[in-house]
Order: sequence, then structure tokens, then C-alpha cells
Amino acid sequence: MWIFSQPQEPRSTCVFACLQVDNDRRDLDMNNKDVDVEKMTRFIRMNELRLVTEYNPVTAIGVMQSSLQLHLLLITDKMSPKHPERMRRYRAAAELFKGKILFILVDSNLKSNERVVSFFKLKKSQLPALAIFHTPDEEQNVLTVDEVSVKGVQDFCNNFLQRMQKYPDKGSVLYQGLC
Repeated sequence: MWIFSQPQEPRSTCVFACLQVDNDRRDLDMNNKDVDVEKMTRFIRMNELRLVTEYNPVTAIGVMQSSLQLHLLLITDKMSPKHPERMRRYRAAAELFKGKILFILVDSNLKSNERVVSFFKLKKSQLPALAIFHTPDEEQNVLTVDEVSVKGVQDFCNNFLQRMQKYPDKGSVLYQGLC
């Protein structure tokens, strides 16, 4: 994300965020007398969508406002010794779908993320898992994984995209689990 101050017209200033993940632009009018340091910081945090965005109550707003309609969630335990390697591979896969799919990390240890885990009908024993979600029709697919690999993520995303093209009006929940 890049943040700039730019005059829109004489005597007018705004801060805008250009989001690397979806090339979207959001503006905050700095001429509004209600804008203070706290509101500007909140604007930046809400729009801080990275190649892989960690889901939390603040970034949730930016996630929901993203122009990308496909979201891929890695639901995992950040405290796991395997977490750094999982993230390295997940980020590498995110590069392949930049501008097409919003990659999100959901820490399964946070109480605030329990609703996300339950939304995809997952139990802690089934994690880590990948969950892909199409926002307009809530079409989704879940894949439990032992290891996150670039090829595995790529195949999972491509299969979902192909299924969406094949059945554009389906609107049902797809589940694929591996033991």
C-alpha cells in the first residue's frame, strides 16, 4: 500500500491509499474537520491489504470493501512451529493470483476468529485448512491440509475458478476434505 497526500483542487488535500493487492484506490478527505490522527490511523489500518492480509476486526473492513470478490483464507495456528514455512509458501502462491484473489491469514487461536472458523463448518482438529469464498453468491470450498504447498494452493484455487465458470448459477457450498 502506498499513501500520498494530493491536492484534489486548490486548497484541498486528501490522503489516498493505493492497495497493492487489488490496485484499488481509497481517499480520505483531510479537509473534513472531524479527521484527526486517530481517524487517519484507522483509515490506513483498514486499508492495509497486503499480499497476505492477517484477518482481525480492523482489517475486516478493508477485506469486505476490497474490489476482489474471491477470498482465500488460510486458517491456521500462528504459534505452530510449521507456521513460518506455511506462510512462505502461502505468500508465494499469493503472487500467482495477485489482483484476482485476496489472500487472508486467519489465526485459529484468536477468540475473535472463532466465527470465521465456524462459518466454514470447521473444527480445530481439521486445521490447518484453506477456505475459498466468492463474496457475491457466498459460494465456498474448504480443503483441510497437512502441508501448505504452492502447487496445492494453486490447484485448489484453479479448481474452484473452473467450477465457478462451469456452474455460474449454482450457489451451493462445496466441501472437499482430506484426512
